[in-house]
Formats: sequence, structure tokens, C-alpha cells
Amino acid sequence: MRPDTAFPCGQRERFVTRRNFLWELGGGLGGVALTAMLNEARAATNPLAPKPAHHPAKAKAVIQIFCPGGLSHVDSWDYKPELAKRQGKPFDPDGKLQFFASKPGNCQGGYWPFRQHGRCGRWMSDLFPKLAQRVDDIAFIHSMQSKSALHGPAMFMANSGFILPGFPSMGAWVTYGLGSESTDLPAFVVLPDPRGLPPGGVINWGAGFLPAIHQGTTLQTDPDQPPIADLFPPKGFAHLRGDTEQASRDFLQTLNRTHAASRTGNSELEARIAAYELAARLQLSAPEATDLRGETDATKRLYNLEHEDIGPFGRQCLLARRLVERGVRFVQIFCGAENTAAKKVRPNWDSHEDIVRDHGYWGPILDTGAAALLTDLKSRGLLDSTLVICTTEFGRQPGAQGKGRDHNPGAFTAWMAGGGIKSGTAYGSTDDLGFKAAENPAYCYDLHATALHLLGLDHEKLSFYNNGINRRLTDVHGHVIREILA
Repeated sequence: MRPDTAFPCGQRERFVTRRNFLWELGGGLGGVALTAMLNEARAATNPLAPKPAHHPAKAKAVIQIFCPGGLSHVDSWDYKPELAKRQGKPFDPDGKLQFFASKPGNCQGGYWPFRQHGRCGRWMSDLFPKLAQRVDDIAFIHSMQSKSALHGPAMFMANSGFILPGFPSMGAWVTYGLGSESTDLPAFVVLPDPRGLPPGGVINWGAGFLPAIHQGTTLQTDPDQPPIADLFPPKGFAHLRGDTEQASRDFLQTLNRTHAASRTGNSELEARIAAYELAARLQLSAPEATDLRGETDATKRLYNLEHEDIGPFGRQCLLARRLVERGVRFVQIFCGAENTAAKKVRPNWDSHEDIVRDHGYWGPILDTGAAALLTDLKSRGLLDSTLVICTTEFGRQPGAQGKGRDHNPGAFTAWMAGGGIKSGTAYGSTDDLGFKAAENPAYCYDLHATALHLLGLDHEKLSFYNNGINRRLTDVHGHVIREILA
């Protein structure tokens, strides 16, 4: 070794960085510390950078199917032979009860026959023949309840844990807790029903008091429309695309970073800059993610994309699979739109006037899309790492309302499948008529706590300080439903 050099073996030309020095110092312990600091720095500049979980996760992503309007549990998942036996008899002989919008009529059994399916022998009605073939992948929660019989507040509760608007949605909490595995797509994507937004609108996927970057990003599922409104300049400004647009972005980035340099610690500013950077990347990633031309004909037939009524929801479900494949953390699909009076059929599951007409229309839509999604995920090895949830805001009454059923916040069914779920099981039950949850009553807090647990998050530790209190998705409630965990 030459005496005038500090580099042994003649490696004078090697440039030693601080990172290399730390890695070589102390057996690499300094490098470990440096890596941790770099990750923290990345998280500070990118609020959607992946974050460590509280414990090992069973699921990496969530696809939630929401059926607004109030899907009838006694006509679908919750078999009630006693209700059928009392068919035509007064539900409330003493006349003391008042439903949401009506006095109870006579007992009305399920409008579709129930049968046992699968190795597990679970009962399901003929409303969902394709999902019945996937019953061995599903865990049912038959004892769900809500604290409101109004669509808006019940929707807010199901999505955020509170009946008042303005609280972060579950998807926002998940991305706040875990970040995203994708750098080119939003962490939380919402696929509304093509017929319109659900009751309560965009508040259902809002970020509340969390940083705004955690709110859901809606994608249009109409193949003839761009996936995100205003993602590209109007046709009259086509000359702004290409090199001109890139130069404008580079200049804007310089201005943004100069502005941010003197405002260190301003997370809202960093989040906004990150959002604009993501928007630029979305011009390439969103069209690719929503382009179904590369899907096989067999896959398109599985989702029945060509059917006028079933096809749009099938497309939503297929897009959800493609999004989780590309690292999106939380995808929410709505099967149904705003609650309005029926024309030919109700635009969602709110079947006051005619259960057979409305559920008879929506049943094949949900059945085909959801069954195809479970089948597709499983065939690709994605179901084990993807938690699929199907729920509604409340159930419907076992007493008739003419040919329909009134709202029932006292009982409904939700189901879960995939990442970490014990398939072919059930938790809780309603009374003999399906009027109220009887065994192991559960609320959205418990469903949320269970979903977070499967994602590696402790619902009691995932909190955000706001207005003098540490807020949680589960408020001060909730427990993990371990009976349905694998």
C-alpha cells in the first residue's frame, strides 16, 4: 500500500459516499440506520409511501363491494324457515311497532327458495346462484346492525364508523396507515355505479380530517370516457400535449419545489405536490389499467361484459382486479346508485314497492360480477392476499310493506372472503324472523377492526389527533371477529 493514500489495494479511484462509509462501519449497522432515515424522508415527501404494519398482514389489498339502498338479508343470505311458516300472519299482532316508513304488515317469507350449498352446507337463496357456487370461499356475518334507518347516515356509518358526515372513510384510514404499493396509481380508488353516485355522494369515500391525499379517487368505468375527468387537455388544446406539456410540468415542478423549500414541514403542501405529480403519471397508468383489450375472451365472458345490465358492474369488478394487481391498496365498488323513486326499477336495492322487481333486477348483477371476481382472483392466486368485502347499509324488514319491505337497521348480513378469512364459516345470527341481531350482534366497528387486523393494522393504534382527541375508524368501539379468521 502506498503511504500517501488512505485507500488500500490501489482503490484510489473509488468514490466513497457517506452511505458506503456507514454500511462498512460497524458491520452495516450504520447503513441500517441510514436506510431507516431515508425511508422516513421518503415518507415525508411522499405521504403515500409504504409504511410498516403493526403486525404481520394476511391481506395486502381490499376490494369492497357496497350495495346501497338496503339489500334484504331475509331474501338472500339469512335463511329463516320460521318466517316462511308464519307467512301471511300478522308480524305485530299488538300493533305497537312502527317501521321506518310503514306499519308492519304480515310476515313475508323469502321470495326466493333457500338451499344448502358447498362443502360447508351454508344456506343461500336462489337470488344468487353463481355466488352459491363460491360459498366455500365466504365467511358470513349474519348479525350486523346499524344505528340509523336513514340511507345517508347509515351509509356514512358503514363507511366511516360515524352517522355524521365529515369523518374519514375506511379506505382513507387504510391508506393513511399503510400507504400504497403503487407509485403510478392512487392508493384508494372508487368505482361508482354508472347510474350515479350512492346516497351521501362523495362523502362516502372522503378523507375527513386526514390529509386530503388519502381520499378516494373516482374512476369512470364507461369505456367510451377517459378514466378520470379532465385528466387530459380538451381536444381544442391538443397542441399542449407531448414535449410542450412535459416542459410545462418540469417548470411547474421547479416552482413547486422552490416554494416548498422555504416551507419545510408543511405536509399539506407536500401532499398537494405529490398529488399533482401522481396526476401526471396517471395520464399513462390510468388508461393502461382500465384498458380491457388485453383480457382474454374467457375472462370477458366470465364477467358477462356484453350484457346490457350485468356488463357495467362486471366491468367494475374486472377493473378492481386489475387495480389490485397493479398495487392499489383499497378499491371500493358500488352496486347501485342514489336512492330515488322507481321508474322501471329502483336505481339501487331500496325495494319498498316491489322486492321481486327490484331485487330480481339487481340480484343477477351482483351475483355475476361478485362471483366472477372471486373466481378470477382465486385462479390468479390473488384471493389469498386480497380481502373482498360485500356489505350494505342496513337490511329489510321480515314484515311486508305491500309487495316490498321497509328498512331494517336491526339486522343485515355482510360477508368477507380472501386474505386471512376462514372460508365457509358464519358468525352471529338474527332472531327466528330475521328482525333483530340475536347472537353476537356486530356493528361496522367490528367489521372494520377485523379488516384492519387482516391488513396488519391494530384498530386501537391507528389514530389521528384532531380537535383535541385521538380519532379512530372504530371510535371507542370494535373488536376483531376472530371466529372468521383462518
